[in-house]
Amino acid sequence: MEKTNVSVFLRKYTMIIALVLVVIFFSITTEGKILFPQNINNLISQNAYVFVLATGMLLCILTGGNIDLSVGSVVCFAGAVGAMMMDKNVNVVAAVLAMLVIGILIGMWQGFWIAYVKVPPFIATLAGMYAFRGLSNAVLQGMTVSIKSDAFIKVFGGGADCYVPDLFGGEGFNMTCMIAGCIAVVVLVAMQLKSRINNKSRGYETAPLGSTVVKLVVISAVILWISYKLSSHKGIPTALIWILLVLLVYGYLTTKTRIGRYLYAVGGNEKATRLSGINTKKVYFIAYVNMGFLAALAGILTIARLTSSQPTYGQGYEMDAIGACFIGGASAYGGVGSVAGVVIGATLMGVINQGMSIMGMDANYQKVVKGLVLLIAVAFDVLSKREKK
Repeated sequence: MEKTNVSVFLRKYTMIIALVLVVIFFSITTEGKILFPQNINNLISQNAYVFVLATGMLLCILTGGNIDLSVGSVVCFAGAVGAMMMDKNVNVVAAVLAMLVIGILIGMWQGFWIAYVKVPPFIATLAGMYAFRGLSNAVLQGMTVSIKSDAFIKVFGGGADCYVPDLFGGEGFNMTCMIAGCIAVVVLVAMQLKSRINNKSRGYETAPLGSTVVKLVVISAVILWISYKLSSHKGIPTALIWILLVLLVYGYLTTKTRIGRYLYAVGGNEKATRLSGINTKKVYFIAYVNMGFLAALAGILTIARLTSSQPTYGQGYEMDAIGACFIGGASAYGGVGSVAGVVIGATLMGVINQGMSIMGMDANYQKVVKGLVLLIAVAFDVLSKREKK
């Protein structure tokens, strides 16, 4: 029994353990530089697109291990259109709305072919990858377009001054950020306790109180530590606000809504789901519409951070998003995965990128390492399922 419990624990928390070990490894090899407040801030800002895209990719993967290869090109295309609009002095709000609408329309276009025409997602999105990359080049005419709107850059997380201002006017330490971290811990504990009480009152099985307390203590400690580090630099980067907003909304969508349950059901057994009266075509369509919307948001965050738009932006983004999902525990067969897992996977990818960059490792070898990490994560998923059978 004890051996079984240990194996279940290891299977459940493998990627968290891996994340901790990776952080320790890079802390040693970089002489602690990776844990500097500025580097933690850079980790968040530079990987904002990964968190956003991986959240959308999770919905696609849940439907049966399907992916979207076009997201990098959609990021580039949406960003290119927005940059050109702002360059021609179009209102910033109008430009942002246009980018989001473009993302939704692209999601509807690809969702139509996948859900209703039954074109395999790999082929449909591969076509999109080529098409929207070409359109990006056509819009930008092969040139770089600079973003001149300071308001856009500050709101969506680009530049050196894109932080939530300290309401207490402190110097050297951002009290607003630290207080926000404390509030987040209180809300987390309250929600977990309320959920536990509700489950017990309804007769549902609950985890042992001891393990729940340990989990809450660990998560709370991590939140407070990150809050302290960010407070020691400049505070909360605006990119983090957008990341948290996406994670909270889609975390709720996947766990508390009907469409969330349908996504898991389709991935678990599409035929049985269809026979139970659920419109599986609509589920596929919604998954890819959401992916298009989040790809456009990632495009907004990308051009804001880089303060420009180029035809090369977004290259490889699809692989980072897919990798974050699988590393975070999403199943290559569909029906398994969570937004919390996406956070772990995206963070692990970000730490690996950041650590290797600080070490001065060649970019080509960085790709090798990321490829091996992805292969190991998927292999672990396959072997775990084989062991259960």
